[in-house]
Amino acid sequence: MIRKVRAMLVALLLLLAAGGGLARGSAGIPVGLQVAVPGTAFAAQKMAEPRVYVIPISGTIEPGLASFVKRALRTAEKDASGGRKVAVLIEVGTFGGRVDAAVEIKDALLGSKVPVISFVKERAWSAGALITLAGEHIVMAPGSSIGAAEVRTEDGKPVDEKYISAFRTEFAATAESRGRNPQIAAAMVDKDIEIPGVVQSGKLLTLTATRAKELNFIDQVAASRGEVLRLYGFENASAVEISMSPAERLARFLTDPAVSSILLAVGFIGLLIEVLVAGWGLPGTIGLIALGLFFGGRLIAGLAGLEVILLFLLGLALLLLEIFVIPGFGVAGLAGIIAVVASIYMSFSSSTEALLAILVALVSTGAVGFFAFKYLKRTSAWDRLILNTRQERELGYVAPLEQSDVVGKVGKALTILRPAGTVEIDGRRLDVVTEGEFIPSDSRVQVVKVEGTRVVVRRAEGA
Repeated sequence: MIRKVRAMLVALLLLLAAGGGLARGSAGIPVGLQVAVPGTAFAAQKMAEPRVYVIPISGTIEPGLASFVKRALRTAEKDASGGRKVAVLIEVGTFGGRVDAAVEIKDALLGSKVPVISFVKERAWSAGALITLAGEHIVMAPGSSIGAAEVRTEDGKPVDEKYISAFRTEFAATAESRGRNPQIAAAMVDKDIEIPGVVQSGKLLTLTATRAKELNFIDQVAASRGEVLRLYGFENASAVEISMSPAERLARFLTDPAVSSILLAVGFIGLLIEVLVAGWGLPGTIGLIALGLFFGGRLIAGLAGLEVILLFLLGLALLLLEIFVIPGFGVAGLAGIIAVVASIYMSFSSSTEALLAILVALVSTGAVGFFAFKYLKRTSAWDRLILNTRQERELGYVAPLEQSDVVGKVGKALTILRPAGTVEIDGRRLDVVTEGEFIPSDSRVQVVKVEGTRVVVRRAEGA
């Protein structure tokens, strides 16, 4: 009944409009005539609803996290391009991590097309502090802290002054770009900076939430995400928590500096064992899997492209060719080593980290090889790896006879030579090889040269 009444009223209004009772717009629709389409008002309301994308910054800062943050920012920017009010909230709780990854995240945040709010929930130390400073607004939870950004190497040792200077400049420039005190930011990196009433010379600066607010280094102190959103007019916004995909989680784990070094070491050790052992077995398979995880993680994280992996595979193929096909060690082996080392080097973002990881892998491989040679050869397990049989005269073994006397002689091929086979010369049966040509059986052949037990023949002239 209600629907019928509503339809009659709409029809009446249309009739009045047709008679000139209502003015018409440019599209011919009566101005002031509002016809409700089911679901339209609700859809418009949903489209106008603001949205906040929440990006967690936790654990060790490494390249996998950088790739994740950039993907999340692209998602937020795409949503904002449709006219929606969008902001990004990064929730920070980290002890720090790699400088190169932190700089990459910082650059992405500074270049974001949507507002970025940094919320320090627990601590933003070292590389985490730099990421926090890239936010347009900074809010800290009570009891949280920010700073302690001393630069150290992978093994925990202080770095050279040039690295400290570079990281200090990154902190100061990032703070200055957001209208914050660059000296306070620089003091978090360089302990030689003294700010009266804030930090003494010889100590790194770390600020609590209360102290940071007193120094106007942050904007607000808030206890929860909801309180942060209310501070910036997003209390009615829907929060979308961006989570890592399984591939990103795996890449983040595999690109951890310690894990990368372990994977390289396991890969090299597995290949070393396969060189010592006849055939192919479990160690080589494990080694290839470790190297595959190493390069796969870096491929997902964006640290290495397909060209790096192809270079590694080329180097590996050259090494296997040198070991199993070509006698001795020559150009193929040297080129394989150069290709493998170059591919690993190119998969790191810094030369220092690359050289350190390669050094750890080589030292680990050398240590395992030395241990195997010195201690395992005394055990029964060594006999299953290395052939210890000796062909000595006392045991009845006799060296092959010298056959240089047949050079220049002509004989007959008893079998097809392709290129190896058997010939008869002066009534003697000899195993021979050709210079690469195919010679049918019963053909006349001539011995060209003798190299140890290797007799080389060619088709005799006039045959």
